[in-house]
Amino acid sequence: MHQIYTRAQPDYTGIVTVPVLWDKKRETIVNNESSEIICMFNSAFDGITGNTQDYYPAELRAPIDAINATVYENVNNGVYRAGFATSQAAYDEAYTRLFDTMDELEARLSGGQRYLVGDRITEADWRLLTTLLRFDAVYYSHFKCNRRRLVDYPNLWAYTRELYQVPGVAATLNLDHIKQHYFTSHDWINPGGIVPRGPEIDFSEPHGRGH
Repeated sequence: MHQIYTRAQPDYTGIVTVPVLWDKKRETIVNNESSEIICMFNSAFDGITGNTQDYYPAELRAPIDAINATVYENVNNGVYRAGFATSQAAYDEAYTRLFDTMDELEARLSGGQRYLVGDRITEADWRLLTTLLRFDAVYYSHFKCNRRRLVDYPNLWAYTRELYQVPGVAATLNLDHIKQHYFTSHDWINPGGIVPRGPEIDFSEPHGRGH
């Protein structure tokens, strides 16, 4: 990836991150911010792909942005703030905010609301899903986010299974690869590089969210 960055800018010496949206014709980086790239993919290529799904509709952008901000700060990034904490106080704060938000999300999905923003899947759901899919396999143990497992939240767990079962989504998840990456990449957290065999998770179980 560092070769991609220096190909776009030969004198670049900054941090290299993913994801990267690369322009093959101009041979340059278009964007490297995931929250902006997901918005681009929502509609920028519709003329090529024939996509008709709009996960960021104009009339819902305000509530989507609001829940995205909370989820990113306390859940998507919260697991990392807990896992990479170098003091007990920093860990405790991240841990508390993470599970307070998980509790709020569970309540949000238990009151007759099927998705984070009403009765349709939006960008907010996809942004939360990436963390939920990894939660029990990685974050619960590796990042010490162990107050509860995802499967201990009836609505969040069913919601996760529903999104996973949307056509095309399951093919994007490789838990063996995810576990291999996390448990062998952070020597200061897992010095032995041992990759746990479990847990056994069946995202294909009937979700019952239609009720």
